[in-house]
Formats: sequence, structure tokens, C-alpha cells
Amino acid sequence: MVNTTNFPPGWNEERVQRILSHYDSLSEDEEVAEDEAAFEDSTQTVMEIPNELVPTVRALLADHAK
Repeated sequence: MVNTTNFPPGWNEERVQRILSHYDSLSEDEEVAEDEAAFEDSTQTVMEIPNELVPTVRALLADHAK
């Protein structure tokens, strides 16, 4: 069987495996600390949006990244 996985630009199988290994190696306390740090990062915003708006928001973010 041929692997037909399509990765976003800048991503590949090796990068995905490194990230998976990182998160698999974290203890529960380390996972919580990482999540909490994300909420405290003043350069990012965390918000809830209705599920039906997710495709629209993703499209807006993709356009912004261009």
C-alpha cells in the first residue's frame, strides 16, 4: 500500500513523529503545565467558537498566513 499522507507546508513524517514522541513522554503534570502556559502567553489568544464556524475561521487564518 502506498502512503498518501499529505502534510502541510513545512511538515513531514519525521516532524510528526518528533512531536508525538514529545507528547507521549510527558507526565500528566507536565501536560497540564504546558496547557496552562499556552493560556498565559500574551502573544496568543485562546477563544471558543461554534463548531460550525471552524471551517470559516480556518480559511481566514490560512488567508492571513499568506
